[in-house]
Amino acid sequence: MEVFDKFYNKALRFLSYRPRSEKEVRENLKKKKTESVIIEKIILKLKEQNFINDEEFVKWWIEQRTTVRPKGLRVIKLELKQKGIDTDLRLKINDFEQAKKLIEKKATRYKGLTKQELYRKLGGFLSRRGFDYDTIKKSIDEVTNKGV
Repeated sequence: MEVFDKFYNKALRFLSYRPRSEKEVRENLKKKKTESVIIEKIILKLKEQNFINDEEFVKWWIEQRTTVRPKGLRVIKLELKQKGIDTDLRLKINDFEQAKKLIEKKATRYKGLTKQELYRKLGGFLSRRGFDYDTIKKSIDEVTNKGV
């Protein structure tokens, strides 16, 4: 059991920084050259102790990506897929509202710009955050028509 304990402790240390998906823990253990039998035992034990819970991880990830560092729905789905999460989950994210909030914060910096420059700068900003063209256009239109 000495080998199991060693890698189990490494998995716990990996989980101590932030929540992780099952795939992330598996890949981390594989990177440390852990035998597949031991990986399965570790994953099973971590699930029993609720240290790995992909549903809770998804909720946490979405909260982080909508409040701390807002991203578009497309990017969130891609990130979750990379972390081994099925993206068929019905994500309750309103891209349009997210984009509007970001623009309202950013628009005050660009008061003196022409409409074309404003669209270019804000559009590029939202595009880099993973929002689609329609969402970008609608949100910029709405915020600039309010007179922000």
